[in-house]
Amino acid sequence: MMAQLASRQSFRPGRDLLWPICYWAPVAFIFAWAVWQRFKLPLNPIADPDTWGYLSPALRKLTGAEFGHSQSRNFLYPGFLYLVLRCFGDFRAIGVVQHLLGLAAGGLFLLTWRRVRAFVSDSLVNPSLHDAFGLAGAAIYLLASDTIRTETQLRPEGVCAFLISINLYFAVQFISCSFLEHRRTGAIVCGSATVLTSLLLASAKPSFWFAAIVVMVPVTAFFFRQNWWRQKIALGLAIAVTAALVLWPERILSRKDAESQTFLPAMLFVIHADLIRDQMAEDLKENAHLPYSREWLERVYAVLNSEIGKSQTNYPGHYPSLKFNPEYLWFDPSSITTQLRREFGSNVSALCDFYRFYYWRTWQRRPFRALQKVARQFSIYYYPNCPAYAPMKIWPLMDVYERAVTSLDSEDYRKIARSLPALTDFMQRTKSLAENAPATKQQGLLRHVLADLAVSYLSLLLLALILSAIIFWKQARWRRLRWLAAFVLFGSAYNAASCLEVAIVNSLEVHRYITVQLYATLLTQFLAFWLILEFALDITRRRHTIARDLVAPL
Repeated sequence: MMAQLASRQSFRPGRDLLWPICYWAPVAFIFAWAVWQRFKLPLNPIADPDTWGYLSPALRKLTGAEFGHSQSRNFLYPGFLYLVLRCFGDFRAIGVVQHLLGLAAGGLFLLTWRRVRAFVSDSLVNPSLHDAFGLAGAAIYLLASDTIRTETQLRPEGVCAFLISINLYFAVQFISCSFLEHRRTGAIVCGSATVLTSLLLASAKPSFWFAAIVVMVPVTAFFFRQNWWRQKIALGLAIAVTAALVLWPERILSRKDAESQTFLPAMLFVIHADLIRDQMAEDLKENAHLPYSREWLERVYAVLNSEIGKSQTNYPGHYPSLKFNPEYLWFDPSSITTQLRREFGSNVSALCDFYRFYYWRTWQRRPFRALQKVARQFSIYYYPNCPAYAPMKIWPLMDVYERAVTSLDSEDYRKIARSLPALTDFMQRTKSLAENAPATKQQGLLRHVLADLAVSYLSLLLLALILSAIIFWKQARWRRLRWLAAFVLFGSAYNAASCLEVAIVNSLEVHRYITVQLYATLLTQFLAFWLILEFALDITRRRHTIARDLVAPL
């Protein structure tokens, strides 16, 4: 019965003619509903304590100063904010553009889903049923509250879903042109676009650098294929030019931002502060030969141990997987990083060398505990429920805008607002919304769907990975599913690479590192379900064939 339900022969020609109407009408309805869900909300983007680093370069440029780095933030998202404010002169335009990009990401979900079908020859899943699955996935993405909430933020997460969607779409197109359809010009164009979107994504949100490496695997495989020498040379040149256009401006602009040098080393130090403290204690106990004096190291150890204790006392429950609050160690005016900056004075490179020295020494001397930390972070994402799916019921916008008012309440903003009316209007609207912004509610059906997806994510993924291993092990039997299995592995690696990077350098308890992965997680889970369904239908068909062959002689 399952085979009959999913088989292409189970639909009559008359029904097949009606399917385009049955498909595109829901598409139009879902996108119209998604537009309504977005634009019924206040369009004023939501600020937070990190907003200054992204917004200040644009504000400086708009008031006649030089565009440049601030707080070690890449130039791409600040440049995007500058262009939007320059063109429209209203902060609400940022919310509009980010919502439109989010809608575009939903459209790209549908295009990617339909494109992947070309890789499955003789699919047992009816094309209409396949399209319905893709439409369900796009609807979940477009209507989820976390998707809409992310698009309202004044930070790069607001555009990351679009960058992820276009990156994965071009990656699928490149694989198709290079290895399935053998279209040489298309391979060059899509390969160049894949590299460009990977660099844009990783530059806008550095937690995707490992994911960008995963996307580069099929691009690298292209250079190992036989012949196509002209195309290889053309793609290599395109990659070099693309990398220069994206990375070189960043290198130039970061030279004038002192925090660009200290940002990553300081983050690695505070995130691993407990391991580094224990390693310092061991070094002092063993009187290890180090490039730092024992007296100075004893003082640093005492301060670090004390500050970790203060973070546990002052912020209980924050970062439970780490059991201390690294943000306190990093940003509190009296904490360890502030004291170390005073110790090293203007010698920023020496301070960074100290951070890096003890980070790497901890990995060398305590690899098991460092790996335990990474494993704990992975468990946040994969077990027991995937937090990328947030079945939240109420989103209290008043609370969000109240925190935004606090973030904007600084002399830096007030100083620029005096000469930039658009910023003054933005700050006034934020204050007004803190008093009367509506609360939004996520529909009950969608909450249940998201909860089911969260619960089933790990089990579906593991089953799909097991089936993928079987498919590649017995290629003669399962040859038609090898590309679908490869895409499941690709999507799984894409998510895992992002999680791994965050697990190493930060913590997945920072929710924005998780919500930004919703698009890739949802697409991968739907691909996994499709693979499982194809596998089950194939086994059912084979059993029916064997049973029919046994009965036929009788």
